Amino acid sequence: MYKSLQHSPRNADLSSASTSASSSSRLSSKDFIKGTVSTSQSKEAKIKMLFGKDEPEVSEVLDQRRPSNVDAMNQQHRKSVSNRGLTGASALTVRQSILPITLVTILFFLWGFAYGLLDVLNAKFQNSLNITAAKAGGLQGAYFGAYLIGPPTYSGWFVRKFGYRWTFIIGLCIYGVGALMFWPSAVKRSFAGFCGSLFIVGSGLSTLETSANPFIATCGPPRLSEFRLEISQSFQAIGSVMAPLLASRVFFTETDPKDLSNVQWTYLGIAAFVFLLAVVFYFSPIPEVTDADMALQAEQCSGLTGYVDKPMKKQYKLFFGVAAQFCYVGAQVGVAAQFIKYSVESAGISDAAASDRYAIGQGLFAIGRFAAAGLMMVMKPRWVLMIFMTFVMIFIAASMGAKGEGGVAMLSIVLFFESCVFPTIFTLSIRGLGRHTKRGSSWIVAAVSGGALFPSLTGLVADHKDYHIAMCVPLIGFFVAFAFPIYLNTVCAQELDGFRETKIGYHDEDGTIGDIRHEQRRASVVAEEKGLHAHEKEVVY
Repeated sequence: MYKSLQHSPRNADLSSASTSASSSSRLSSKDFIKGTVSTSQSKEAKIKMLFGKDEPEVSEVLDQRRPSNVDAMNQQHRKSVSNRGLTGASALTVRQSILPITLVTILFFLWGFAYGLLDVLNAKFQNSLNITAAKAGGLQGAYFGAYLIGPPTYSGWFVRKFGYRWTFIIGLCIYGVGALMFWPSAVKRSFAGFCGSLFIVGSGLSTLETSANPFIATCGPPRLSEFRLEISQSFQAIGSVMAPLLASRVFFTETDPKDLSNVQWTYLGIAAFVFLLAVVFYFSPIPEVTDADMALQAEQCSGLTGYVDKPMKKQYKLFFGVAAQFCYVGAQVGVAAQFIKYSVESAGISDAAASDRYAIGQGLFAIGRFAAAGLMMVMKPRWVLMIFMTFVMIFIAASMGAKGEGGVAMLSIVLFFESCVFPTIFTLSIRGLGRHTKRGSSWIVAAVSGGALFPSLTGLVADHKDYHIAMCVPLIGFFVAFAFPIYLNTVCAQELDGFRETKIGYHDEDGTIGDIRHEQRRASVVAEEKGLHAHEKEVVY
């Protein structure tokens, strides 16, 4: 029988520390020192809790009573969940995961839409507030700067402390508050207010992304992890395409370029929708996947993957993935931010025509994600990442030399092959993290902050040279990211292929593979066979 975890030693330490601190004035000097040490240990424990250094030990996980995947689906409305406890979600089936993944995919569309509005707002503020292009870039700095701060600190702590469902709700509420702040910013025509509002929006979205990406990657059979996140991220790309189209044809159609009233009403509508969505998630069936569940799943796959539990400081694949993600996202945003100006320079077309070319490029980006998801059903994800990154390198280099519409076409093809890189780097980086999955995921999301650096560098080169030569900055970022799939295909191939071959979450004649009830049935069958063989021997004798 598995033992149930009753109390965490950490909680006991915190309690004793608090007691020591409160009674220290009545103790001797020696006892006072002990009380001070206990208080110090209490503070250290709280710091560890905040920064996520309190993941469960594998031995602790294996000693727990194991719930089934049915238990995981029946306990979806708990107020909170211990990250150190098993929920049974390590062996969820495809059928069990469809509804929660569909709900969370709405969030991907939501922040894709918010990102798509960013470039439109950039141009709108330049015209309305008479600010320079460099100053307008502060909007991107505010948005992506939130990713640098949130995921490693409060966002990561939310998901480890309260679980996925409550982190979704918290992230949506933060996003809604940020959207509401656009109203007074527009009334006061304050650019600093807009930057602050966008930082709050970015904080909400980074909190959502800190929870949504790992949830999609871990909710369901592990062999489909890359496919699930690729499909969900495809709807994020659709949101990015729809936002500028709606903005130019519905939201900001007034003739007065100084009028910001539509900005106010647009974000008021977004806030109302976001708060409504938070209520929907409160009542939604969202199973919790804890670090303990991921540790159990990693142990179950160890025969195929060669998994061995390691401390966080030795998760080298994760660290490489964070660096690759930082450079890739920075390069991607650098290309997107300069696409229109590049098209004007290369093809000699108007800004409006260049915007149409960019819409085509974004459409190709969305198509590329669906195409990559399809390829992952027949090819290993590490191969798909390698192929797409190879073509990104080829076409970004070609765009530096090509002129006219040919150059625009080269850059559009870059957007197509960029499509699968972010979600695939994410899922392959957290493969095999086990009990470190949530903290590692928050670090990869924090790498999105690369989008705050590369656009400025690209624009700086464009100011001194031209937009064709400026593409060397994204090229450098892509080059660093390109080293990651090379590393995966040479050093980590066995581990990654093992996860793809596992049948956890699939059915056989005894039930769901990886689930406790499946193991109990198998054990029962084995026991019956042994009993039958023993009876046959008695009959023979």
